[in-house]
Amino acid sequence: PPPSSYALLQEKTDLKLPPANWLRENAQLGTAGTTVLGSSRKSKPFTRYHYYFTCMYSADAFILSDLRSISKLLKIPYSKSHVSMAVHRVGSTLLLDELDIQELFMRSSQTGDWTWLKEFYQRLIDQKWQRKKKSKEQWNEKAILSKFLYYSINSDGTAVPVPSDTEQATEEGCGTAAEGPSWPATYNSSTTESEGSEQVDTYTLGHVSSVSKEQNLPTLFNEGENSQGLRNDFVRNILWTFEDIHMLVGSNMPIFGGGRYPAVSLRLRDNNKPINVLTGIDYWLDNLMCNVPELVMCFHVNGIVQKYEMIKTEDIPDLENSMFSTRVVKDIAQNILSFLKSNCTKEGHTYWLFKASGSDIVKLYDLTTLCEEAAEEKCQNPFTLPVAVLLYKVASNMMLKKRNYGTIRTLLLNCIKLLDEERHPQIIASAHYMLAELFQLDDVSEDEGNGESLRGGGSEDSYSDEEEEEEEEEEDESCSYSTSSEPQDDSKAVAVIKSVVELSVPEKYKSTHQIRPNCAFPVSQDKEEKCRLVLSYVLKGLKAVDNSIKKESDLPAADPSTPIPLKYEERSENGARDVEKEIALLLDRVGPCNEELKVTTRSGMLPGTWQHRMKLQLFLKASKAYFVLSDAAANLLKYGRALRYIKLALQCHDGYCSISGGLHPQVLLFHCQCLSLCGDVQLMLAQNASNRAAYLEEYNYQTKDDQEILHCLHRESSCQAFSMATDLASDPEYQLIVSSKCYEAAHDLLTSGVLKDLGQEQLGQVLKRLGNICNEMGVFYMNQAAAMQAERQGVRRSVCVAEQELWKKSFSCFEKGMQDFNAISDSVNTALLLCNIGRLMRICAQAHCVATSEHSRDEFSPEEALYYNKAIDYYQRALKSLGCREGHSAVWDSVNWELSTTYFTLATLLQDYAPLSRKAQEQIEREVTESMMKSLRYCDLQTESARQPLYQYRAATIHHRLASMYHSCYRNQVGDESVRKQHKALAEQHYSKAVRLFISLSEAPCELLRTLLERVAFAEFTMAGQNSSAVKLKTLTGALEIMCETRHAFKLIHKELLEQQEKASDSSSSSELNTEEVVKLTGIFEPSFSFLLLQLIKLSTASKRKLSGKEEEQVKIYKNVYSRLLRAEKSIPLIQRVSLFMELLDQLKPPTGSLQVHVS
Repeated sequence: PPPSSYALLQEKTDLKLPPANWLRENAQLGTAGTTVLGSSRKSKPFTRYHYYFTCMYSADAFILSDLRSISKLLKIPYSKSHVSMAVHRVGSTLLLDELDIQELFMRSSQTGDWTWLKEFYQRLIDQKWQRKKKSKEQWNEKAILSKFLYYSINSDGTAVPVPSDTEQATEEGCGTAAEGPSWPATYNSSTTESEGSEQVDTYTLGHVSSVSKEQNLPTLFNEGENSQGLRNDFVRNILWTFEDIHMLVGSNMPIFGGGRYPAVSLRLRDNNKPINVLTGIDYWLDNLMCNVPELVMCFHVNGIVQKYEMIKTEDIPDLENSMFSTRVVKDIAQNILSFLKSNCTKEGHTYWLFKASGSDIVKLYDLTTLCEEAAEEKCQNPFTLPVAVLLYKVASNMMLKKRNYGTIRTLLLNCIKLLDEERHPQIIASAHYMLAELFQLDDVSEDEGNGESLRGGGSEDSYSDEEEEEEEEEEDESCSYSTSSEPQDDSKAVAVIKSVVELSVPEKYKSTHQIRPNCAFPVSQDKEEKCRLVLSYVLKGLKAVDNSIKKESDLPAADPSTPIPLKYEERSENGARDVEKEIALLLDRVGPCNEELKVTTRSGMLPGTWQHRMKLQLFLKASKAYFVLSDAAANLLKYGRALRYIKLALQCHDGYCSISGGLHPQVLLFHCQCLSLCGDVQLMLAQNASNRAAYLEEYNYQTKDDQEILHCLHRESSCQAFSMATDLASDPEYQLIVSSKCYEAAHDLLTSGVLKDLGQEQLGQVLKRLGNICNEMGVFYMNQAAAMQAERQGVRRSVCVAEQELWKKSFSCFEKGMQDFNAISDSVNTALLLCNIGRLMRICAQAHCVATSEHSRDEFSPEEALYYNKAIDYYQRALKSLGCREGHSAVWDSVNWELSTTYFTLATLLQDYAPLSRKAQEQIEREVTESMMKSLRYCDLQTESARQPLYQYRAATIHHRLASMYHSCYRNQVGDESVRKQHKALAEQHYSKAVRLFISLSEAPCELLRTLLERVAFAEFTMAGQNSSAVKLKTLTGALEIMCETRHAFKLIHKELLEQQEKASDSSSSSELNTEEVVKLTGIFEPSFSFLLLQLIKLSTASKRKLSGKEEEQVKIYKNVYSRLLRAEKSIPLIQRVSLFMELLDQLKPPTGSLQVHVS
């Protein structure tokens, strides 16, 4: 609270008379004015630190204590009184608390908790202790102090307010400088004045136990007393850096202000008692730590006010009768705190710092170890529970800040190590859940709740004024201790300060122990290992919860060492048909419910208990861990393992649903992810059916932790709600249906009222998965139809009903998939499905082909034409869906290729199996030409891609077929000469283009050779209709020129024949060259070549014109080549014949050009 104005009491004011506001609650005094009388009971050890955990790590403090304990430590060299303090090691922090031995021993007669310490203490001092009660005079002094404080804040006229020079009202401390120490900043924390309400740890409330008020976690730690809730026992908490030591100090000292003195401390002194050194150190330290620059002293005699005196804080060490050195006090602080830091090193242990009255020796004992060494079995360490609670609460607070995970893990593990699972199952279970929560398995942002409320709490501690300290010192001195001789050396001491004088020596003690060197998280980054750690913590938490449930008779008997069968069975043919009905029950199982669960669970848990809420959290965490494991296994292509993990994830979710009255939207969203992943895994299993044996082995494997978690789940549920979705079946169709139904269940959940506005992003992913599974099922049915078609190939049989049903199923799946992709505006996948429908139409067209024998068929039917045109329509729709090639070039090229192929196939079938019974030849030729040209239009010859050679081959083949068609028309056309000339020109044009394209391809020598031979035959047919010898000679010369171009084809053929010979010994090698085709073509080439040479020789020698020398030389070459061709052996190997043809063509090539020029 900010400083408030105080009132100067009039001289002769009688402090023995109570003011009107006496003992009333006041924000400035807190509870100081009421409890200074000593009427409130003393709090038990460690209770005040139940509040500290909320701010200790935010302050990064190393020492936590109250101002009174710190003062007592620093006064050890000056005081003969005894010192008894408990030191607790929690993380990197030491907590100091007064340990009132006499108070504990008085209680031990009732509880028996401290008997071992009492016996040890008596051995330590050789005699029993005695304690005298406070005198009446001491009680009167306490009452006067209380009345003085209330008089100072009273405004009823009994006191005179301090005159104010200015209207300023500041809440900050005065900035006057002292000798050297800097004023510390006050660590303000919000407080709640309501005594009846208890603040509960937000992390515990939201994530761990979520228990009701009467069952909350702090209450369980109270040992029957209400004062141990999360309350702040101090009016203010101060973060004080002293040298290199950070301290968070609690203080109840009232601070007043007003006028010229915005921050002062108010003290009451008996005028007959001088201020001693101990009191001066108290005053100085109080003002120094609380950032108060001045002290106002009120002197009285027998309760009658005499005078006021103002003293600056920096002047306190120089007061008469109380002079002390601030440098020495700093050295004492450095030494004593370094001594504690070096020796209090064990995490979770409680140490006892003890100095007997009148002794100069200070000893430090490890009480935790002493308790463990006690012979009695009932000797439970009374420090264990409070320290474990502190460890837990500090970890809880740090979890909210989401940092220092290594420190949190160490704190929780030590907390678990200290506690007995049978006595404290809730803390054990909560700690294990928090350990599991250290591993973030998802990206869901958790609600941090009201973090600031952690710093609230009532303030019910006693105000430790300096008067009380003096009285306690006197009281200590009045206690009878055996000090006639020094205590003997005690081997039980952890460390000893041989003389308090050593504490005044600068840097006598130095901290040599690094309490926490580095809290790096000692866990592998491997995702599976992290999940396995999470599951191990979840299992321990579940065991702690189950062991705390008393109703064991109704639990199903199970042997943890016996694996739970996964009930694998083969699916019958009707199984796939029944799956829709069975898997539809998923939605009824996971649907949100607004009514809370009101009946006990299968294991006997009552709804609303900490066990119930803890199990919900643990089941959900286990489900998330198994989900991550399944996803990781799927990424590694271990689909059997992935299915096992997603089965376990869904079983955990089933257990969650069985004990939950309603499901949170975030839980439903996570369940949708599980269903989607289950669908993914079933889909991949259907696509990789060949590895089923390996997947089955992975699926049936179980770890011990998995078995035990399943047994924990079976205490609450049969875990069979999702068995249909997670069985490993042998039928791919069944797996595809299961995958589809999982996606549909997820989709129905996401479109329900609860998740309609929350799951939009996930809905898009599920719709994409639905479209994909529809595509997969459509392809599956389409391939089945194609397989049935292949079985009846060569058999004259019409399309069967089963085949038509498969077509309908496939088409229905493709249409459903397009609807899903259109819902998310996925044009690329829509185009792919349209492309698949086009392929289905082509399969339907092929099925309507009527085969008369294995190698022959009937005319091209109207049904075939209908389905091919439908296919063309779907391919064109696919291109329209894509819009342009940019952005999705691969899909565009694929659709483009399929459209070109469909046009080409349609034209080829029309040309090869012309429906002459239904259409005229001219109409067929027109349709063939039109389809061929459309196919050619979609052949992308310019873009460099993997398909470019295929496009070139397709274009060359189209030109070759068109040339052949026009060649045939030219041969068979009778009548209109203009039409014949047009056909001749078109044939020449297409032959020329076909040759040029085939030459650019190095892998089509046979096609090139056939095209050139057809072109030669076309020239020969043209020559037959010519009458003039000169024209015939010109035509023959052109034909021979074309024949010479075959040398390129023979060269490619010769090269491949050589490679065949070299690899003849390698049985695994296969050649792409069709040898039979080469033999057939050479059989055509040789007579055609001979005919051309013979006709050229005849026409050249029969000419009446005398031949020139060059012409005679050319005729000799013709004769020589012709002679060698006739004398060639017909039985020589093919490669030798090809070599001969190449040699003969080489002889003709150079002079042919000159003859052609001369003739032309």
